[in-house]
Amino acid sequence: MGITIALAGNPNAGKTTLFNHLTGARQHVGNWPGVTVEKKEGFREHKGEHLRIVDLPGIYSLTAYSVEEVVARDFILDERPDVVIDVLDASNLERNLYLATQLIELNIRLVFAMNMVDVARSRGMVTDYEHLARLLGVPIVQTVGTRGEGLEDLLDTAVTVAADKDPVSRHIHVHYGPELEEEIAKIREVIRRDPELTARYYPRWTALKLLENDPLVKKAVAASPASAEILAQVEESRGHLARIFDDDPETLIAEARYGFISGALKETMRLSAAAKKTLSDRIDQVLTNRAFGFPILFLFLYLLFHGTFTLGAYPMEWIESGVGLIGDLADRFLPPGDLRDLIVDGVIGGVGGVVVFLPNIVLLFLGISIFEDTGYMARAAFIMDRVMHSMGLHGKSFIPLLMGFGCNVPAIMAARTLETRRDRLLTILINPLMSCSARLPVYVLLAGAFFPGHEGNVIFALYLTGIVLAILMGQIFAKTFFRGEAAPFVLELPPYRVPTLRSLLIHMWDKAKVFLQKMGGVVLVFSVIIWFLGAFPKDVVYVHDYAAMEKEAGDLLAAADRAEIDLVQAGELRARAGEIMNAVERMREEERLSQSYIGRIGHAIEPLISPLGFDWKLGVSLVTGIVAKEVVVSTMGVLYQAGEDEEGGLREALKRSGMDPVTSLGFMLFVLIYVPCIVTVITIWRETGSVGWTVFAVSYLIALAWVVAFLVRVAGQGIAQIA
Repeated sequence: MGITIALAGNPNAGKTTLFNHLTGARQHVGNWPGVTVEKKEGFREHKGEHLRIVDLPGIYSLTAYSVEEVVARDFILDERPDVVIDVLDASNLERNLYLATQLIELNIRLVFAMNMVDVARSRGMVTDYEHLARLLGVPIVQTVGTRGEGLEDLLDTAVTVAADKDPVSRHIHVHYGPELEEEIAKIREVIRRDPELTARYYPRWTALKLLENDPLVKKAVAASPASAEILAQVEESRGHLARIFDDDPETLIAEARYGFISGALKETMRLSAAAKKTLSDRIDQVLTNRAFGFPILFLFLYLLFHGTFTLGAYPMEWIESGVGLIGDLADRFLPPGDLRDLIVDGVIGGVGGVVVFLPNIVLLFLGISIFEDTGYMARAAFIMDRVMHSMGLHGKSFIPLLMGFGCNVPAIMAARTLETRRDRLLTILINPLMSCSARLPVYVLLAGAFFPGHEGNVIFALYLTGIVLAILMGQIFAKTFFRGEAAPFVLELPPYRVPTLRSLLIHMWDKAKVFLQKMGGVVLVFSVIIWFLGAFPKDVVYVHDYAAMEKEAGDLLAAADRAEIDLVQAGELRARAGEIMNAVERMREEERLSQSYIGRIGHAIEPLISPLGFDWKLGVSLVTGIVAKEVVVSTMGVLYQAGEDEEGGLREALKRSGMDPVTSLGFMLFVLIYVPCIVTVITIWRETGSVGWTVFAVSYLIALAWVVAFLVRVAGQGIAQIA
């Protein structure tokens, strides 16, 4: 059967790094049953034992406030792993030991992985881990997750603890003082009247959770035959403690735990003079300064988005040249017909038009990964705390918003960590205004075409506009639908760390892989669909007399071949004939496309978007972009370059279409704001559990996008008239 090991621990304690080292590539990732929380599971052979290692969500306590805390606690209580390894940050023991004391109270087989001991030593923290292990009754193994140190000892200890053979392991009780202990004993005795409940949960832990008013434990106890007696005793005990201490039992229990932790650390840890002011503290004096924090944050964001375009321009050109070469080869060697048109215009023109932006996507995710791995992401949330309070939220809500720059789906799911439904709903509603990476190809395309030399500034301004709109809409919603203050929350600032190259490369590859999978999936499928809708029907009745135009060009070429015409005149005639033939080709293709199925769809929605300066092709691109924002570019690639035989690619085709900088800016803003991709819409529905809120989110985003694009159009026309 093997041994099941659960990995628990606070966020930023290095738990995932340990998990990756322990399991390597032998991992399975999915969701926990019934909830959209990622479940990681891996396997390893160790000295003849088959180990199943489960990576539980990172949590700060076992109190059932967030979905992650419920998932972690339920797995430990209901699945009963053979041993739980609690990963602690050795440089932040007081905070990390709070979860450790709660795990001790569960009376389970425990091992403490004292991770990042090298960081603790560098900060001047000297701890007697052997003595601390004896005090806590839990074996402690020192590890350095980033270098894989101590992992063999950790697995040896886990196997020994699972077999009940470890000499250090013993169950201790955190002492809560005579008054609390007396009430815990009373509740525990009543709980023992139900043998089934006693067998499922350790009675002392159940009594503590009931005193803390834990809703899930109360729900479990309510199903017991002895529930009436148990809950009556709980209410009596809570009332008694409140009268004695003039405070709620939750606070009393938390204070007692921190007192226990403080006593244990005073006996086992000493701080050198270097620990009084760490490097992280000195960096924070600048980066989180009230005066400098905001400018530095926006400087970092500016460098991120500007660098995404500037550095990505070179590999983007290489990929663009490669895609063009593939298209030329396919056009040259495939026989004329619908199959060649499908491959050249549909597949290569659609998918190739999007895949060229892969370097920009990779660089964006590299920047976000650096923010996360260095610890600056938490600082960004801290800096934005004052702004978030204007929306009735706290800085913790900024982390899901900042994650939205990568992808809105995990960003919206990250709102689950917020304590109240009000905070979660408000954060979810404004999250789509944070421009995800899928919109970046649209910005790079149009900014490069219509704002040459200022592309990075335009892209940064778009992202900044998303942030400003999110703040404004959040303030409006907070004053209308979500009145009230945010739940209090202390945001932990982890120490700064130098990210490992391996970690950054894994993050980059994971995101690039998702992008490439989209290219071979949804973008490819919709490129083919768009091509089909644009290629049929074939029986088009043309309005213009193209034969007469072609005859005119032929007459000019014939005149150029006459002997009495000099070389200069002949050249001019041939150039004029070429212009006519190119114009004929473009006009014929435009008219044919206008009468195709996709043209009919576009013309049907054109009255809605014409006040914004958008033509029917842009309208079709917006409709298909609801599936995935990358499809906006692939649709434009199929529609604007169909029949294209001139050089310059999609950017030049857009310029020739009559689009101007004002229209392109309005279109980029519309793409920034309007309906997120269909997967994001589904995620909003699943996370809110409400069709009504989902419909509201989609509706207000479309209305806001239209209004903003219309204002840009009006402002652009006004400036043009003044000029």
